[in-house]
Order: sequence, then C-alpha cells, then structure tokens
Amino acid sequence: QVQLVESGGGLVQAGGSLRLSCATSGRGFNRYGMGWFRQAPGKERDFVAIISWNSGSTYYADSVKGRFTISRDNAKNTVYLQMNSLKPEDTAVYYCAARSGYASTISTQYDYWGQGTQVTVSS
Repeated sequence: QVQLVESGGGLVQAGGSLRLSCATSGRGFNRYGMGWFRQAPGKERDFVAIISWNSGSTYYADSVKGRFTISRDNAKNTVYLQMNSLKPEDTAVYYCAARSGYASTISTQYDYWGQGTQVTVSS
C-alpha cells in the first residue's frame, strides 16, 4: 500500500511561483511512475505532468509546458512540481498519483492518489 500526501499549495498572485511536494510512504517508490493532475471546480481531472521511475522521462500538458517542472527524489520518496509564471487558469486542486510501471497521462490508470492541495492564483 502506498500513501501520498501533497503539500505546498496556497494563494499566489498571477506571475508568482509555488512548489508542490508529494511525500509517499510504503515500499517501492522508485518503481512507480508518478503524475500530477489538477481539477478545477466543475471540470474533469486533467493531466499536468508525469515522470518516469528514474526521472529519465518527463512529459507535460501543453498548458503548463515551459512554466512547470516535475522532478523526484527517490532517496526521499518525494515528487515535486515547481510552478512558475502562474496564471489564474492554473487555479485548481492539485493531486499527485502513483502507479506501478510507466507513468501515464490517463488518470484512471493510477493506483494511488493523494488528498489534493488547493492552488489559487489571483489576477
């Protein structure tokens, strides 16, 4: 069983930055593909960024490419999402997710989810 706990969300002005963290517990973190997803009110949960088990591969949604960076520290069992140049449309609850094997952009393919952290960007 893997447990994920996100932190680092908050209120920020447009153009600002936040760094989200997702701490995991349980065994085998270095074998899991990891992803960040977000869900705005009244909308579906959307893919934001994914990272392979060894950080060798990352992939981003077009809407965040060039502004967000996903990374992981397998020694600390933690994955990060650095968010720069934030926009009001980035406002959402951000979730991290884990799955055994390769990382995927499809949320339903993930086995474990955190509780989410709210990110609010004011204009």
